[in-house]
Amino acid sequence: MMEMMSKPLCVNGARLWQSLMDLAAIGATPKGGVCRLALTDLDRQARDLFVHWAKEAGCTVRIDAIGNIFARRVGRNNELPPVMTGSHIDTQPTGGKFDGNYGVMAGLEVLRSLNDAGIETEMPMEVVVWTNEEGSRFVPVMMGSGVFVGAFTLPEVLAQQDAQGISVEQALSSSGYAGSPTVTPPVHAYFEAHIEQGPVLEANDCVIGVVQGALGQRWYNVVINGMESHAGPTPMELRRDALLAASELTLAINRFALDRLPHARGTVGAMDVFPNSRNVIPGRVTMTVDLRAPDDAMLLAMDTALRQTCASIAKARQLTIDLDQVVYFPPQPFTPELVEGIRSAAQAQGYSSMDVISGAGHDAVYLARVAPTAMVFVPCAGGISHNEIEDAEPAHLEAGCNVLLQGMLSSAGVAI
Repeated sequence: MMEMMSKPLCVNGARLWQSLMDLAAIGATPKGGVCRLALTDLDRQARDLFVHWAKEAGCTVRIDAIGNIFARRVGRNNELPPVMTGSHIDTQPTGGKFDGNYGVMAGLEVLRSLNDAGIETEMPMEVVVWTNEEGSRFVPVMMGSGVFVGAFTLPEVLAQQDAQGISVEQALSSSGYAGSPTVTPPVHAYFEAHIEQGPVLEANDCVIGVVQGALGQRWYNVVINGMESHAGPTPMELRRDALLAASELTLAINRFALDRLPHARGTVGAMDVFPNSRNVIPGRVTMTVDLRAPDDAMLLAMDTALRQTCASIAKARQLTIDLDQVVYFPPQPFTPELVEGIRSAAQAQGYSSMDVISGAGHDAVYLARVAPTAMVFVPCAGGISHNEIEDAEPAHLEAGCNVLLQGMLSSAGVAI
């Protein structure tokens, strides 16, 4: 079993768990998950509950123009920039109880625990609920934190629409969480606690993931145009089979990642075949490609290999392959001093830990552009996330929150 130790200054694990369960009741699904899309009425209810809890904990609350919620616990010197933590409470349509929600509730539990202990920090502390991290209802993903750091402009994001034609601006207004435009304040440090969303910690029987940074990502839309023709009369050597080309490309993408272990990723996540008829050779395939790597040199090498492979397959199969890059997130290392602080906090409290890298995007990836940043991972059952059966052990969630508490205290300082 994974090693656990209690230390004098600890969070209230039972209260943390109950907060997570209370939050999960809003938008609960029959299979035990949560469906709470960004800026819906269920999201409004969850936001209202967080604001209630934050005010109950003595925090002041402000809301910015994209609907990010900032709950502040004052410090001795409130002119100093805050030590910040947070995540999101919007979910996938078939989401779980912990993705994002854990980071927000862990941050709230840190503030509650400091209240319980009567500890005053030198700097103020803030817990943030970022708007529309998941991107399930509106694009882009990580919308709120992206606007906060200037990755997107407010007007372009407010104009985005969901599948029903409702804009972000309309949804914010309806929810009551359209705040005022403000100049982004400086942040002294940003921490984010999260379930791993992968199997590495569990496979290594480890409690705390010390996150080194996040993989860079390049996403592509691919259109392969061949020629549909009758499956019977058309000889094999004369076919211009778009699906055959797509299959070869899919295998190559898998190989790009396998050749660059342990951190490279290559995925074809969606594919549409036309005309999709039993006895017709496919004439067109549209597909997506997702490449990820820990550094830009590797990611660029994978991009070059993808383009060369597309050209080679197109020539050999006598068809065309159009490749359009639609997303680029550069690899994002986290701040070494804060990362080392997370490692030290885990060690001091007797939790087993290991260095990991995040294969997914998180709000911390954007915050790292403007502030020193670190993340804390804890295991999730089977590495499963974005799924109604997503699960985590209460003791692991408590451990991650204890490490978060120590990391934030170290940055904020204890007032003398």
